Amino acid sequence: MAEKSSIPLPIPTPEYDFNDQSITRRTIEQNIQDLNQEIGTLKTMQQSGVSKALKRHIFLIMGTKSG
Repeated sequence: MAEKSSIPLPIPTPEYDFNDQSITRRTIEQNIQDLNQEIGTLKTMQQSGVSKALKRHIFLIMGTKSG
């Protein structure tokens, strides 16, 4: 999975600025869309056959003793 970087929100000005507010709103909307896509991808991975193989591998690793 790709590493995500976070973008800090701009500091609000005392007076209302429509352009700044629309940029902030769009940034938040895009981040929410990205999160929804990642959640959908993870749900798809959980339901696929690859997930079963991965679960089996994890189960086998759990049985090994570490040094």
